[in-house]
Amino acid sequence: MESVQPFANDSSSTEKNISGDDKIDHVDVESLHANFDEVREVKQGLHQRHIQMIAIAGTIGTGLFLGSGRAIARAGPLGAFLGYSIIGLAVSSVVFAVGEMGALVPLNGGIVRYSEHFFDPALSFANGWNLVYSYLMSIPAEIVAAAVLVEFWVTVNNAIWITVFGALMLVTALLFIRVYGELEFAFSMLKIMLIIGVNVMALVITCGGGPNGETIGFRYWRNPGPFVQYLGIGGSLGQFLGFWTTFNNALYAYSGIEAITVAAAETRSPRRAIPQAAKRIFIRILVFYVLTIFMVGLVVPSDNENLLHSTGTASQSPFVIAARLAGIKAVPSIINAVVLTSAWSSGNSSMLGGSRVLYGMAVNGQAPAIFKRINRFGIAYIAVIFYGLFMSFGYMTLSSSASVVFTWLQDIVSISTLVNWICICIVYLRFLYGCKRQGINRHTELPWAAPFQPYTTWASLVLFTLLLFTGGYSTFIHGEWSNETFISSYLNIPLILIFYFGYKFWKKTSIVPLEDMPIRGFIEIYQRNPEPEPKIKKGIHKFNILWS
Repeated sequence: MESVQPFANDSSSTEKNISGDDKIDHVDVESLHANFDEVREVKQGLHQRHIQMIAIAGTIGTGLFLGSGRAIARAGPLGAFLGYSIIGLAVSSVVFAVGEMGALVPLNGGIVRYSEHFFDPALSFANGWNLVYSYLMSIPAEIVAAAVLVEFWVTVNNAIWITVFGALMLVTALLFIRVYGELEFAFSMLKIMLIIGVNVMALVITCGGGPNGETIGFRYWRNPGPFVQYLGIGGSLGQFLGFWTTFNNALYAYSGIEAITVAAAETRSPRRAIPQAAKRIFIRILVFYVLTIFMVGLVVPSDNENLLHSTGTASQSPFVIAARLAGIKAVPSIINAVVLTSAWSSGNSSMLGGSRVLYGMAVNGQAPAIFKRINRFGIAYIAVIFYGLFMSFGYMTLSSSASVVFTWLQDIVSISTLVNWICICIVYLRFLYGCKRQGINRHTELPWAAPFQPYTTWASLVLFTLLLFTGGYSTFIHGEWSNETFISSYLNIPLILIFYFGYKFWKKTSIVPLEDMPIRGFIEIYQRNPEPEPKIKKGIHKFNILWS
């Protein structure tokens, strides 16, 4: 398989004046070069189109297709629309942040690697294991989701489907990264076609083009209304709480959207592919999330009891509910089939992300060295097998008592996503101020500079922190206490602090001073290793707007 041009270890430039009197120390640059040894060990099987399509639709899954109905029921059509829009804007800053840092430091592991160099090795360790836990729980959760989706057509012992889908994910993860890329490319195309199809269907229904010929318009925005009185609390407070609760649904729907750099070392021309994927964040959030939640709010009333009836199959999808209300019969099976591939796709993505994070931590000495082992396909196979062992957690759902425990573990995952986004914002802000302190012009010296900085990142950090501390607010309302909600909402906070300060005390680490960040060293490596010029689009390819 063709591999990317290896990073040159050119020592001819012992000291190179990059800007003014700032010089890069030869030893520092060469030590940074050692970080890129993994580029030679793994295979660069992810092409531009893989990264672009994974970025566009890779994270779209059950959170949007099935979970959006819960957002409508709790907040109403306007509340859900505002919630998904605000979180979409906030998470775009996260994608911009990892895109800029990932283009400069294209190594596997994403934020785990950036934290090491631009903030504190202790944060790299703490957030790394936070992510490992998140992936350990999300993989069996997606397998269980896939097994439940099959029940829409046939009912057999779920253990059979858990085993089948688990084995498929494991085999896929152990093969060439190109296999994963092609699978995700196909799954993303299916999801894009489904989203376009259901939005067109919703438009036709609301305009009166359904079999029953009934025109809906904005009827459901007037009755039962644009907002919902959440938890039975009257007035504007109840409506605001419903709107605020929608943020949790949106967080789950957007989770994983920042994973475009997690396999950067296995991406061809990452300094071009990653920024191109990041720059399209606004359009994909607008078209695939915000527009979709808006159309759902038009065709399904927020007081429809089926929105809160969790079946795990297409029957709980608001689009299926809308189709049945309009008298359309063929839609449920089509949606269920694509959502099934979405669950499989999400499991594959979690396997990829989790194994690369664990590999990156092992390279940094923050995880056992055995996880650095690479098979002949260029895959960190021990890390993949480690996650494969935890797939067995899916069997807990076969027992009613164990299923409760599994649900608790799964609920903590959404909070670990929020913690990860907070860490990304903090590390990126340190990176920005490090560039400023060292006199680095981000727009001329870096491979790519994200727009609207640092303002949007600060705004996102404030919002995410507020959501972290208010995520379990409902437990503090009289008569609404829930052990599960409290633990899943707040257990992650002390855990991340224990990991951070524990490692800090054990390894005696310190926060990297702004002037000592190795940003200039990475710029030197970037300048020594130019990527090949992109091919000029010709003929029909000029009309391809999905990937470059």
